[in-house]
Amino acid sequence: MKRIFALAFAAILTLSLAFSCSGNDEERAHVLKVYNWADYIDESLIPEFEQWYKENTGEEVKVIYQLFDINEIVLAKIEKGKDDYDVICPSDYMIERMLKKGLLLPIDKHFDDVPNYIDNNVSPFIQKLIYKLDVGDDRDINPLDYTAGYMWGTTGLMYNTEKVDKEDVKTWNVLNNPKYKGGIYMKDAFRDVYCPILIYLKQKELNEGSVTLDKLMYDDSDESISLVENYLKGIAPNVAGWEVDFGKEMMSKGNGMIDFTWSGDAAWAMEEAAEVGVNLDYVIPEEGSNVWFDGWCIPKYAKNIKAARYFINFMCKTENSIRNMEEIGYVSVVGGQQMLEHQEDPESYPAIDASYFFGPEADSVHINPVQYPDYSIMEKCATMHDTGDRTDKMLEMWSRVKGDNVSSFTYIVIAIAVIAVIASLFMVNHSMKRRKKIRRHASRHQSK
Repeated sequence: MKRIFALAFAAILTLSLAFSCSGNDEERAHVLKVYNWADYIDESLIPEFEQWYKENTGEEVKVIYQLFDINEIVLAKIEKGKDDYDVICPSDYMIERMLKKGLLLPIDKHFDDVPNYIDNNVSPFIQKLIYKLDVGDDRDINPLDYTAGYMWGTTGLMYNTEKVDKEDVKTWNVLNNPKYKGGIYMKDAFRDVYCPILIYLKQKELNEGSVTLDKLMYDDSDESISLVENYLKGIAPNVAGWEVDFGKEMMSKGNGMIDFTWSGDAAWAMEEAAEVGVNLDYVIPEEGSNVWFDGWCIPKYAKNIKAARYFINFMCKTENSIRNMEEIGYVSVVGGQQMLEHQEDPESYPAIDASYFFGPEADSVHINPVQYPDYSIMEKCATMHDTGDRTDKMLEMWSRVKGDNVSSFTYIVIAIAVIAVIASLFMVNHSMKRRKKIRRHASRHQSK
């Protein structure tokens, strides 16, 4: 309820600001409208950007910061052309869709005397993911000209080390292991579940070379949809519930065995669990998985394009990326030596190969493997693509899978989770702020 009131207040405030500055083009030229996920930035950076912009351009700018909960809301507003946002932060598949529809403007990366932090700081690994975005056969453009990465992560399995054999979670087929009957939480997010399961089911073709991982990420054929559906129906007895948020809560309290989850949720849950003596770990099965990212873009109807590109550049400064990471709990796309030095912790983490993200000198660094999986693992991960007009087919499959897997135990688990959430509203502890922020990720992945 508190979140609802906060969002409502923010909406009223930003609307009033918008009306106050919409009188003429001259006033609008000094306003920057930013549209971002809730709890997805260190908000103290906003006034700092306004001051930084004035120092570097000699011009005044006032940021109007508004929030959204799902990608499709952003798409709908930009398509209608009634909302003149200057900066937006959609997810990978939505960036694809908007590029195909011609709804984004290129980002001019010339900033006079200010360095180009976008190209210089964003990890080549993320730039490669952006470059692979599908812009449509009839559009001869480079996606790197239209978006700059912001945050990224992976999908994998979080498990209770005292209840689950480490060897078992090396494969996605652990979901079908009767040893874990009734102890597995599955994400209610068809994109994130479909791709890893398809990767597992297509191992023979991948190993033979008859299909590449990148090509497989486009496979939304009836045959493959049916293949994934049958597998998911087969694991029904093992599934305690389909969820977007309560799985990590249950796992952090020692309930459940395995959670099909996102790296950001896993990092949060592992930290929470450690405080109460519960041991959790996170793994990306050896077959591979999907990797996601969100990126800054300038929409077609933007009014203050200059301030928009300066804002994006400002957010790609390493020190600002670090502050955003520490505030929201996700992993920045920014690489480089400064970021690596900030993330290294020899006392807490084993040495891994993170050269794919930080460069060749990072082939053996002590860094959080949940946030930065080893190079050997990331070689088997790829980005999901927009399913376009096949989305309805996917959603129909998803509905059938969940409909066949609703049991009394599922309702009991959900009821327990709801009670726990309600109780938590009356508790004050240091983790509440982070918990609210992590829930933004759930909204992102519920998007169609």
